[in-house]
Amino acid sequence: MFISLRQTFLCLLALPGLLLAGDAADVVIYGGTSGGVTAAIQTARMGKTAILIEPTKFLGGLTTGGLGATDIGNKKAIGGLSREFYASVFSYYKDASKWQHETRDAYFAKKPHGNTGSEDTMWTFEPHVATEIYEAMLKEAAGKVTVVLGERLDLKKGVVKDGTQLTQIIMESGRTFTAPMFIDATYEGDLMSKAGVRYHVGREANSVYGEVINGVQVARTIHHQFTKNVDPYVKPGDPSSGLLPGIEKDPGKEFSGDKKVQAYNFRMTTTDVPENRLDWVKPANYDERWFELALRNVEAGDERISWAPSWMPNRKTDTNNNFAISTDFIGMNWDYPEVDYATRAKIWQAHEDWQKGLMWTYAHHPRVPKKIRDAYQKLGLAKDEFADNDHWPRQLYVREARRMISDYVMTEKNCKRQEIVEDSVGMGAYNMDSHNIQRFVTKEGFVRNEGDVQFGSRPYPVSYRSIRPKAEECSNLLVPVCLSASHIAYGSIRMEPVFMVLGQSAATAAVHAIEQGSTVQGIDAAKLKARLLADNQMLDFESPPMPVVSSLKKADFPGIIVDDSEAQLTGFDSIGDTTPGFVEQGYRHDSDTAKGEQKARFIPVLPRAGLYQVAITYSALANRAANVPVTIHHADGDATVIVDQKKKPAGKKGLHLLGTYRFEVGKTGWVEITNTGTRGHVIIDAVQFLAE
Repeated sequence: MFISLRQTFLCLLALPGLLLAGDAADVVIYGGTSGGVTAAIQTARMGKTAILIEPTKFLGGLTTGGLGATDIGNKKAIGGLSREFYASVFSYYKDASKWQHETRDAYFAKKPHGNTGSEDTMWTFEPHVATEIYEAMLKEAAGKVTVVLGERLDLKKGVVKDGTQLTQIIMESGRTFTAPMFIDATYEGDLMSKAGVRYHVGREANSVYGEVINGVQVARTIHHQFTKNVDPYVKPGDPSSGLLPGIEKDPGKEFSGDKKVQAYNFRMTTTDVPENRLDWVKPANYDERWFELALRNVEAGDERISWAPSWMPNRKTDTNNNFAISTDFIGMNWDYPEVDYATRAKIWQAHEDWQKGLMWTYAHHPRVPKKIRDAYQKLGLAKDEFADNDHWPRQLYVREARRMISDYVMTEKNCKRQEIVEDSVGMGAYNMDSHNIQRFVTKEGFVRNEGDVQFGSRPYPVSYRSIRPKAEECSNLLVPVCLSASHIAYGSIRMEPVFMVLGQSAATAAVHAIEQGSTVQGIDAAKLKARLLADNQMLDFESPPMPVVSSLKKADFPGIIVDDSEAQLTGFDSIGDTTPGFVEQGYRHDSDTAKGEQKARFIPVLPRAGLYQVAITYSALANRAANVPVTIHHADGDATVIVDQKKKPAGKKGLHLLGTYRFEVGKTGWVEITNTGTRGHVIIDAVQFLAE
């Protein structure tokens, strides 16, 4: 006779002296992030009990920890409890008494971070307001949700399993928690890891999931970049003196994978209200070597204000990273996802020291231009936020750590709606966004950042299979935060409102598994979908295709232009639009496959016979082929030119001149590009025929 997981769990609890003795609930949630909070509330709303365990002393993660400038993309994608939260923010700020340092109308006149003031939701808020709203939502679940603060999973013996089923988790204190269902809602994925679930840390190579914007991205990293040539050596111009701290010699092979993760920082809450503002203080352990690069950069003439304060209510900010050297402590977090708590604490403290030291440097160091010093002195930490932590944010912005590898991995194809899942548990809508990952020395001997990639997404569904493990690894665990996604897709999904959405959906699935006597992999998909829709979750909607903004139009060129869309093709089925410099709507490439089998023939209709200059366009990158054969069939025979597509075309408007040839009138001539004998991606875009 089949016995459900719930029945088994209750029977075991009834037996005295078993290991399962300890705190018990229907669902144990480890991690009091925004996703963990909504998971607990949803469990209660479905009539089950939840224990919400948070290793620190406060709930809400980044949502209560300084990230008040909500990154959302298309707001329509956010539903359920997540939307309830932002509706509560709207209601809170409708009360005129909540506005201490400005009026509501004055605030919305600034059109702050996607808010208009005319909707029923509000997407910017002060940290303490988020805390109040979460506390109120949890209070409504009183009797069903038990909150446990300050308990950390024992990283050596913290998990007990019976086959594929988690039966108990053990804290460092020795306290134990049992349940038929578990949810890992941490930013780090510690419970997932200890439960034996496969995961990835760092970037995958583009080839792993057939992506184009994953892996090392030296050529594409143009955002938050140096605009001046800055020397990287301890003694300027002397490589033998060694590199300044935080700079690598070699960024790695373009588009290859690595174990490096995008930079972390703290989202500071600052203000320009004098009576509520603290001055930037020089840290006791200030080490100028760490800030020498920033000083050299401003001395070289980069006078941009290197932070991004987004205005929150009451003249406060959510302050994020911006430009070349800012609050992101680039390259200093690579070990964070997998190390022990003591090492994490050191990394955490190093980030705090860096950010505080940088603020003092930009605000007060005599080598910094007055324009910059004045800008940083105008804002300071708000006295009425994080009073229990010396007014510093209590949560490090762990932008990514572990990412599960389940039966379905979300990739950039999902974010572009090139691949659409049917088992949606919520939606993502933000850009594919990775912060910088490392600093390195160029072959010219200057510093460059690498890893900041920002590409648009269309609102897209997130697969249920991406928030639960493979059945053979764990059958009663859900992972809504460290979910199964590639590095670049996670860069879109990893937004706080989406974590709330996925936390709620994870709890719904957990309760269904209990009620159906099933594993999380075996629940009734139709019933899950029906319940999610009943709870006002947004599972999918069709959005307009992303506009492809061409770098150039055919009309921008003189002469006759034949685009890749007009060419006779054998192969070259892959279409790209991520690397600028193309004509019309994208370009085509051979995906570095089927060598010798793909060709593209460009046939012009020439108005008269005579000499014509022939040129091609292509988008250059390091992964391109260096020996692309281009054949020109003209009135006097054939000519073949070898093109190195790793190098940018030297001509105006991205044209690479092949030569001048005589053609007859009409359609007798052509240019053919093949991938015969090539190594690397072969690009086809447009061919120009210009009469002399």
